[in-house]
Amino acid sequence: MTVPCAVVLAAGKGTRMKSDLPKVLCPVLGRPMIHFVLDALETAGVKKKIVVVGHQADLVKQELANRDDTIEFVLQEEQLGTGHAVQVCKRELSSVEGPTIVVAGDSPLIQPSSLVKLLDHFQSSQPSLLLGTLEKDDPTGLGRVVRDDAGQFTGIVEHKDASEDQLKIKEVNMSTYLFNTPDLLWSLDQLKNNNAQAEYYLTDCAALLHQSGRQVEALAVLQECESLSINNVDELALVDEKMRAMGYA
Repeated sequence: MTVPCAVVLAAGKGTRMKSDLPKVLCPVLGRPMIHFVLDALETAGVKKKIVVVGHQADLVKQELANRDDTIEFVLQEEQLGTGHAVQVCKRELSSVEGPTIVVAGDSPLIQPSSLVKLLDHFQSSQPSLLLGTLEKDDPTGLGRVVRDDAGQFTGIVEHKDASEDQLKIKEVNMSTYLFNTPDLLWSLDQLKNNNAQAEYYLTDCAALLHQSGRQVEALAVLQECESLSINNVDELALVDEKMRAMGYA
């Protein structure tokens, strides 16, 4: 496989974290959480990493300046959604020959083994987009992965928009994406922001690629721990506790 690239979304404020720090710099086990994400990517063999910075961008750059791996920074001046965060990387992505992984910088429990499984499947299947998903006993609040009768991906439906039948789906989208880079760039050009928040969503790329007849797949390889999100101080404490139990400390 040609060498994969990663885009790490790290521009958010993290308003509910009760901290002046950018969200990705809030510490887990005494270490800014974004380091765990970058470590996982490095362990999985991803050498080129583009970190999208925004809120207090200089602080994030300063924190990551002493890492040994290769990091490029791209500034997202206005935070206009996850799709927009990747759109601002189009120039950097235009020279990428391998696939592009897109992950959140506030997901310190991302597992290198999951990334390797996605990369291996991508190499054998060569889809336009491979979604890393999770079978979750309680999928409340999360986007459901919808498949047809043959088990093929047809779309992602958000919890609030899901029908009664769709709410029974256990497979959820965890915002871990592996794109064929030219197809990613094509879909970014098609994105619209005609939604209540007037934002550009990366999940819409999956629908655009599927509707255009390109191959979109979902692979439920993520582990339960990877579903732990950090949106407030209580969730931060929970992740800290989980990572201690898993032997990170």
